[in-house]
Amino acid sequence: MKILVIRHGALGDIVSSMPAFAAIRAQHRAAAITLLTTAPFAPFLAASPWFDRLMIDEKPALWDIARLIRLRRCLTGFDRVYDLQTSARSTRYFRLASTPNWSGIARGARFFHANPERDRMHTRERIEEQLAIAGIAHLPAPDLSWLRATPLPCALPSSFAALIPGAAPHRPEKRWPTARFGTLAAQLRMPTVIFGTTAERDLAAEIRRIAPAAIDLTGRTSIAELASCLAHATIAIGNDTGPMHLAAALDVPCVVLFSGASDPALTAPRMPDGNWPTIVRARDLADLAVADVVAAMQ
Repeated sequence: MKILVIRHGALGDIVSSMPAFAAIRAQHRAAAITLLTTAPFAPFLAASPWFDRLMIDEKPALWDIARLIRLRRCLTGFDRVYDLQTSARSTRYFRLASTPNWSGIARGARFFHANPERDRMHTRERIEEQLAIAGIAHLPAPDLSWLRATPLPCALPSSFAALIPGAAPHRPEKRWPTARFGTLAAQLRMPTVIFGTTAERDLAAEIRRIAPAAIDLTGRTSIAELASCLAHATIAIGNDTGPMHLAAALDVPCVVLFSGASDPALTAPRMPDGNWPTIVRARDLADLAVADVVAAMQ
């Protein structure tokens, strides 16, 4: 069989889908499985044990005929398609793929996820229910040894707290004030390591003004290296953002900070067995005290 899996979105979406990736591979052990994703995640997922091939979704506009034709060629020839993205865009791909053996929300799909409450379900349970319709009854804890085996970009303390002070640039309301991360780092009795993107180096600099001993690795890790670093952490503390999903998936004790801007019941990171990390909520994260986070860490 030839199987196609569609999944992109943000890092948290990719990580939340890892149990599904593992389940699809377990269901179709002898199949050739292709993943259609976006460029940032291709090098990361190419090292996983779940896919034989990766294709990049260029997300062509409806008027870009040449790219649509190229996309159609990529989508055809599969015996089954698992659309884990289930966006308006990926649902349109159903017509381009010309296969009824489709798992998703496209009308006419053989494995149609018809639950009207699906948008009010956590990502994990939503995908689990969708795959059950296609005959995949269980989402296993995925084997992430391939991530833990990624070489570290630098030496790390034997025990440390990982700080994740960033979040989506267009969602500043999801960020706990950076100075509070600095105060937290200064109070902890273990080394702290700050992770994030290059764009978040200013956040790390602000933390280090308060806690100069904190180690700044913002902008210095690939996704795979970030995962390998987080796997060594004693605990991870951070906002509702992709790296916290990675930490939870790697079974690292986590304290995840949620503002009223998002609902953890729908989007919170999950541990490998599906359990929930420690979640601290405040309608406005500016009202969340360092003492409350320290108490949650206990």
